[in-house]
Amino acid sequence: MDRLRIGVIGLGWFGEIHCETIIGVPNLELAALCTRQPDRLAAMGAKFGVAKTYADYNDMLADPEIDAVSICTMWDQHVGPAVAALKAGKHVFLEKPIASTVEDARTIIEASKGARGILFVGHIVRFNPRYRMAKQAIDTGKIGKIVALSSRRNIPAAWTPTILNKIGPIVGDAIHDTDIMLWFTGEKIVSAYAQTISVRNLKHPDIGQTMYRFESGATATLETVWCMPEKTPFDIDERMSIIGTEGIIHVQDTFPNLGIVSSDKLHSPDTTYWPEFNGVRGGALRDEFSYFANCALAGETPVMGVPTDAAAALEATLAAEESARTGNVIRIGQG
Repeated sequence: MDRLRIGVIGLGWFGEIHCETIIGVPNLELAALCTRQPDRLAAMGAKFGVAKTYADYNDMLADPEIDAVSICTMWDQHVGPAVAALKAGKHVFLEKPIASTVEDARTIIEASKGARGILFVGHIVRFNPRYRMAKQAIDTGKIGKIVALSSRRNIPAAWTPTILNKIGPIVGDAIHDTDIMLWFTGEKIVSAYAQTISVRNLKHPDIGQTMYRFESGATATLETVWCMPEKTPFDIDERMSIIGTEGIIHVQDTFPNLGIVSSDKLHSPDTTYWPEFNGVRGGALRDEFSYFANCALAGETPVMGVPTDAAAALEATLAAEESARTGNVIRIGQG
């Protein structure tokens, strides 16, 4: 078999982006779609020319012609389809966060043990070439021992009113930087402290400021602001600094990597994660799907998107959210 026939479960805005990415990956075939919303299912089936459409993911998983699934449901709805897909022998691409609780993450990981298909968790930032190059420099000893890290991952307010009624900025976005910091250091996070600010009085706060301590004593600060002003000319303000005993790495993937000036505004669209060209997505998301497909087709266990790594990032960000609620430093992995 040289192509994986893949179905997408969950057809919200990012599920649609998954579909737009899959159609551009040579060894993937977008073969099925699933959502509980009939109108959305019909619209996406028509858009992508997919005949197999399902309201129940169990019906999709019962189809022997489906080799793999991409799960893009809300984070608190990952356990059911992920466990069922693994039990059905499908390869699973599971969007981050792996789950909404550490217990649910462990349930999914347990289901993957001995499963016929692979379980890959979509932490896309590891496929950003800037971070991959930083990791390469760290691994070859260019900056010595890491002693401090800092990150910024801020997005405009217009993106987030709906999202903030489902997930907060620390687990929703700082989890990316948490995962990268765990990857760079190769260490565990032992404590978390955070503060949050509610600007628009939505279900979750607009701003999260987080601090971690790693087992070596290294520290990290993470800024996540989900309410940048309406006229902000870029989709994301993303930066990270890694300070070592012998050097420094600075990653910047934000304005002005591309500036487009029109009659009414200056705009700097995403050119890294899922840029769109003629209705097909490229960038890091395409590389991520290609990696997933190559591993599945070759019968290889992924070394990126490892479920236990995803669970560690989830545990740290949930601890940070608990800290923001209680005002306490939260110890992680103690006993």
